[in-house]
Formats: sequence, structure tokens, C-alpha cells
Amino acid sequence: MLETLPKGKAGEAALPATAPRMTPAGAGPRALAPEHVHQNLDRSLRASVARLTGGISTHAFLDAWTDWTFHMARSPGRQLELLERAQQNLLKLMAHGGGPASDPGSDPGPGADADVAAEIAAPFTPKAYDHRFDDPGWQRPPFWLWQQSFLAVQDWWDHATDQLRGLQPKDADRARFMARQALDTVSPSNFPALNPEIIGTTLASGGRNLADGAVHFAEDMLKTLAQVHDPAPPGYEVGKDLACTPGTVVFRNALFELIQYAPQTGAVRAEPVLIVPAWIMKYYILDLSPQNSMVRHLVGQGFTVFMISWCNPTPAQAELSLEDYRASGVMAALDRVGALMPGRRVHAVGYCLGGTMLAITAATMARDGDDRLASITLLAAQVDFAEAGELLLFVDESQVAFLEDMMWDRGYLDRPQMARTFSAIRSEDLIWSRAVRRYFLGQEDLPTDMGVWVADTTRMPAQMHSEYLRGLLLQNRLTAGRFAVEGRVIALKDISAPLFVVATETDHIAPWRSVYKTQLFTDCDLTFVLTSGGHNSGIVNKPGDPRSRYLWSHRPPGALYVGPDDWVATATSAQGSWWPAWADWLAGRSSAALTAPPPVAAEAAFLGAAPGTYVFQT
Repeated sequence: MLETLPKGKAGEAALPATAPRMTPAGAGPRALAPEHVHQNLDRSLRASVARLTGGISTHAFLDAWTDWTFHMARSPGRQLELLERAQQNLLKLMAHGGGPASDPGSDPGPGADADVAAEIAAPFTPKAYDHRFDDPGWQRPPFWLWQQSFLAVQDWWDHATDQLRGLQPKDADRARFMARQALDTVSPSNFPALNPEIIGTTLASGGRNLADGAVHFAEDMLKTLAQVHDPAPPGYEVGKDLACTPGTVVFRNALFELIQYAPQTGAVRAEPVLIVPAWIMKYYILDLSPQNSMVRHLVGQGFTVFMISWCNPTPAQAELSLEDYRASGVMAALDRVGALMPGRRVHAVGYCLGGTMLAITAATMARDGDDRLASITLLAAQVDFAEAGELLLFVDESQVAFLEDMMWDRGYLDRPQMARTFSAIRSEDLIWSRAVRRYFLGQEDLPTDMGVWVADTTRMPAQMHSEYLRGLLLQNRLTAGRFAVEGRVIALKDISAPLFVVATETDHIAPWRSVYKTQLFTDCDLTFVLTSGGHNSGIVNKPGDPRSRYLWSHRPPGALYVGPDDWVATATSAQGSWWPAWADWLAGRSSAALTAPPPVAAEAAFLGAAPGTYVFQT
């Protein structure tokens, strides 16, 4: 059932042939019932359609439009309200039709900043993450009018797809999402004749930008069709420039490699740190370039750090489950750390989906009386998915079944589906702005360490991803008291180890209010941090960045719950990176006495140096 490595090598272990399952987390009784063989024809057909639609169920979105349309048709008051909104937007455009300078009240006087004048005059402004209209040329007529007309229509559709009495909230959100996606295709920024930046660049270069853009488009199209990836650009090689903190692979099974990083101080903290990254992407987001590597920062502070490097699953590993990732992943790593550093409690750290799995593991350990965790740190990790943001737009019974059929056909969720989902949530910046830069302005994508990591995508095993979508995202079983491990329900409130929870302000994958709900379902000592940045940039938050800031608070065990809005009003504000504060927090929950660095296991010589081999799997 599970792909295993050759036996007999030191430090290696195969996954158990039959691992206990998180029974209520996966499919329900109907899905487990035997299917008639003819249903394979249906699944094959749906899998074929899924490949054409990028894994998106058209039925789910048609259902949302139907729900919105029927409720709107029987709401004449709302229709009148929308008519008034359209009239108001039109009058605003007419009053400011000539551009910022046409509004006498917008002139702040000689020498004033032009951007300030434009901001005063503009009746409609792009969203904070929308950079399509950043070029100063958009503040001149007629481009200003085209920009404002587009934003006026966008404003009307945002209002039209707002909550409507009787309309399912998810259908309203889906209708808004689809309207936004449709509008983005006709944004004036996408058309060379309407975009002042493209016009100016074309005139200045004699059209060279369009020729270069056509070459870029052809290259990208061929890569998409062939499903090939460019090698890392010079200066961004994994193992040399990225993921380059010195260390050794000290354990390997079919699911992960365990890296032990070399000490950088003469004495170290007695308690080691075990990091559980998400398996949606490669682990080295936490060990990027030397100047912004969280791993390097921790070892520099005197911590012994272990890192899980997950495998990139193949079709032969389709039956890997959430329970495999817990028992043969996190628990196996914890056991190995304990064998290398016996008698030491462990500071466990989980990022994104790895944090969710760590919370599940910690609750299971608490239930079973296992007290090996000295502390738990959750980075941009959700335990409750009721407010999981726009990712929930892609999760309902129809959509999950559609994805399951596609994974049933292949054995995994392929990389393009994950990438397209995350890009669609912020399509203004991640799709359209990039397309304009690359195909019309002829600009090459500037390489960055995080950009190389983003492109280094992985696959999701069919069984695991189905259980994740159904048990966590769709049914929210973990905080509903219906998530069982080895046949017994677990509860997050059983966790007694101190928690350090980090959320990021502009996270569109794990919205900070969703992450904040960790405080609602736990009773232990908890420190909560809300840092500037997004899902990745807020976590990779190196010290010394003057733009960094964060809010934080400490909740003692048994304290009353405080809602997120009240928390923001009362939390302590701090400038800079949260990394030093976290290192101090870990040190405060470690033994006072320092010890000599632990030796690397002798059998590690058979397994190789960091970053290991799994990080190079494609």
C-alpha cells in the first residue's frame, strides 16, 4: 500500500503497512460504502472534466449564481438600491470626469504632492493589494477616467453580491468572487491601448517590449503544456544558496527525512526545537537565504534545531493519510529526537498545515498522558476552519467530490491545481499584474529566494487531501469535538503545554481572525502575536527590517476569552521582527543551564548532509 525505502540502511525506517486512521476525519459512511463498478465510468468522466477546468467544479459555481439570481429576482427593494448605487457612481464619475485636476476642491496648492491630490480627487480607489494602477500615468486623462470607470463597476458588483436576506452566505461570497474574476479580465490595465505604462514603454523601446513579451508568452505556454519547471537561477541553488544551513540527515523513512542542524554556539539550550513544516510546499521556506533563515536564527541563539523534510508523494503513495503524517511523520520525528537527546522535552513548532497537524498531535499526546512537549509554537496555522477565508469558496460537497475523482484518477493532487487556487484568491496581483509586466512590458521575473521556493511546488496524496478537505475544511471536525485519532475523540483544551501563536495581518490563506480562534478552543498559557506581512512574508520576518511591527499579548491559563476586535485595541505594540521575542519566549521555557551540543548520530554518515534528498524530489 505504501511506498517504502530499501531496508537495512542505518537510520532508515519504513512506514507501517497498516497505520491506524483518524476515522471520523475522513470520508463519511456513504463514501465508505462499496460502489458499483459502473460508477468508475462516472468518476473517470468527472476526472477528465476536472483536468479541463483546473479542478474547479462548474456545478458549484452555477449553483451559487442560481441562488443569487433567484433571491435577487424576488427583492425589488434591493434592485432599487442597486439602481441608486449605479446612479450615484455615475454622478461621481461625471463630477470628476476630466481627471484629478478638474476638481477644484482637490487642488492642495503649489508644490503639494501629486499623489495626494489624486487621492483626494479619486471617488474610487483600488483595494490595498491591487497594484494594477500604481503607475503615475493612470492619474492623467483619459486613463484616469478608464481606471475610475472600472473601479466604479467593481464597486457596484461588490455591493450587488453583498449579503441578501435568504441567500446562502457562501453563495454570496462565491458570486462576488466570480464577478471579481470576470471583471479582472476586462480591466483597462490588461489592454495595451488603454494602459499608459504599456504605451509609454512601447514608445520608448520602439516596440521591443511587445516582442520580448511574445517570447515570454510562448515560453510560458510551452512550459505549462509540458509541465516542466525552470532550474533555479544562478545564486538561488537549493543546498548551496537556499536551504544551506549546515546540518545532517539523522533519520529517513518513506514519508520524511529528519535534519539535525549543526550548532553555532559553544553551548546550547538543553531542550531541542523540532519544526514541522507544511507538506504543501518544500520545508526550506524556514531556511531560505542565510540572512532570512529562521533555522539559522534559532541555532545562532543556542538552540538545537531539527527539521522535518517531507517527501514529494508519487502515485504509489496515494493512500498516505492524515494519520500517516501524524504517526509516521510527527510522532516518528519526535521519537527520533528523543532517542538522540534522551530525557529532554521538546519545543515543537508547526507552520501552516504542519501547525494544524502539530495541534492534532499535541491534543492526542495530552489525551494519552504524553508530556514530552516543552512548548508549542503555531505559525499561521488554523485549528478552526469556519472563517478560513476565500479558500472556503473552493470547498463544498460538489467541489470536494470533483477533486476526489481527479485524485482518484491520478493518485494525488497535482501542483498546478494548488498554485492556481492560491493565485486566484489574489488574481489582481498574482495573475494579471504579473501578466502585464511579463507579456506587455517585456520584463523578466526578478528572481528572489521566496519566488524560487514558491515555484518549487509539491503534490498532495489523494487520501490525505480528501481527509483534509472533508474532515477539517468542509466539516470543521477538530473544534466541533468530532475529530478522532485511533478511534477516540481529541480536544484542544486538553493541551497544557504553553502556546506561542503567530498570525499575519494580510494572510489570505490563514486569515488572522481564524488563527486567533486558537484562543477560543484552548485554556493553557498562550502568547498571541499578530505581525505585519502575509502568509509567508510575515513568518519569514528577519530582524532588522524597519517595516516590521507586531502586536502581542499574553493570556494566562484559565483567563476569559477576549474577541479579536477588543484584543487589537488592548494588545501591546512593538516595532521590528517578532523572532527575537519568540527566541526569548523559548529560552524562558527552557532549562536555565546550558549544555554541550549533542553529537550527531554515527549512522547519519549513511544518510548524508543537509538538505538531504527529499527536497530535490520533483
